[in-house]
Amino acid sequence: MLTDVDIIALLLVGVGLAADAFAAALTQGVHMRQLSYRVALLIAVVFGAFQGLMPVLGWALASQFSQVLAPIDHWIAFALLALIGAHMIREAFVVEEEDASGEQAAINLKTLLLLGIGTSVDAAAIGVSFAMLAVNIVEAAAIIALVTFALSFVAVIIGHRVGARFRTPAAVAGGLVLIALGAKILIEHLTT
Repeated sequence: MLTDVDIIALLLVGVGLAADAFAAALTQGVHMRQLSYRVALLIAVVFGAFQGLMPVLGWALASQFSQVLAPIDHWIAFALLALIGAHMIREAFVVEEEDASGEQAAINLKTLLLLGIGTSVDAAAIGVSFAMLAVNIVEAAAIIALVTFALSFVAVIIGHRVGARFRTPAAVAGGLVLIALGAKILIEHLTT
């Protein structure tokens, strides 16, 4: 059972881990021509699920593969985020096709899943440290997932509101944010 101090610490860890997902969800909201709470919910669920799953994965693999993945995990995150960011910048200058009913195209699930992976690589590293600290991984992962879910849902709404007024510059900025996020992850891992 977690103490109040443990819960507060895990909430703070969750907020820190959710920062990348928040930025990515913000960029997804920018691309929405019409706010869809269903899509916002899907984005929040995907990001929350990856942020909750990755610490468990890191915890489970801590003793077996951490030394193998540690040297390249930052490169994986950088590549995914940079590619998605570059794609977003390119798409900012292409008019989004609308179907016959005038609704926006469906969210690209492949891109969403790649964003989920790219923004949650650090959570796997946290899982490794949780294994060494004997943290209850189920409770920790649940808190991290819920924090990420809530922040990502809000980020989509904020991103849509900003994007509705400044769609192209906001989409370019969103792509640049993802590239910068990937670069930040890479630099942090290369300098530590």
